[in-house]
Amino acid sequence: MPATLPYCGRFAPTPSGPLHFGSLIAALASYLDARAHQGRWLVRIEDIDTPRTVSGADQLILEQLKQHELHWDGTILYQSQRLERYQQALTQLHQQQRTYHCDCTRKQIKAQGPYYTGVCRTKSVISSPFAIRFRNDDPLLQFIDGWQGHITLDPAFAAEDFVLFRRDGLFTYQLTVVVDDIDQGVTDIVRGEDLLTATSWQLNLWRYFTHRVPSFKHVPLALDSAGRKLSKQNHAPALEESNAKAQLVAALQFLGLRPTRTQPLPQIIQDSVQQWQAKRFHATSPQDTI
Repeated sequence: MPATLPYCGRFAPTPSGPLHFGSLIAALASYLDARAHQGRWLVRIEDIDTPRTVSGADQLILEQLKQHELHWDGTILYQSQRLERYQQALTQLHQQQRTYHCDCTRKQIKAQGPYYTGVCRTKSVISSPFAIRFRNDDPLLQFIDGWQGHITLDPAFAAEDFVLFRRDGLFTYQLTVVVDDIDQGVTDIVRGEDLLTATSWQLNLWRYFTHRVPSFKHVPLALDSAGRKLSKQNHAPALEESNAKAQLVAALQFLGLRPTRTQPLPQIIQDSVQQWQAKRFHATSPQDTI
């Protein structure tokens, strides 16, 4: 694999419901960054967590992106169709002696403190159900974020042996997102700052799968009146098709841009790409990420 690849970004929603204003901000920031770099912008449906998946939500999300003039490149990748690939990646980590079985319940883990203590590292866990954890011997304590700057993490959090395969038989986000980004040639990840700290775990996994790492930008989160992140869990209202321009303008303003409301949507997007290029073109290179 070459040291550098052409810019490739992505937006990877979970199909647990329609997009809301917070997810529009994340999608828009990712899209603008890709287009400002004359790069590709992919859409991936992260439906690996099957209990959260809502039937038809994937098609609704794709339609909402089109309504806001966010058009992707290539075909849509679905995580639910890649189970064999995730198992292959998990096997690779096992062969590198980077995994172990854990039969601790959430209650047992919580009783030990805020982070998992690695109690199963020296046990021989063979009974089901069990999780598979990453043996996090060389934690990443800091990295450079293209939006947030220099990030220093709580060492106890960064060093936690995080889960790769859950007790209920599902692969975790931490594993699947890294495998997908590597396989799709993603070079730049723009997403919400709620995922900022988990970046240290993901970058650690990158280093065991490939010699390159991506650049990151974590944009601020939109909050509700109670100061909570806008999310489906917090019942954030869905985007409205009839209000696409106003929603797009509000999202652009949230990101610090100055759209002209009187222009048609395609022109607003085009002008916003140029504004983004002027404001945010100083992204760190992948080699500077860690």
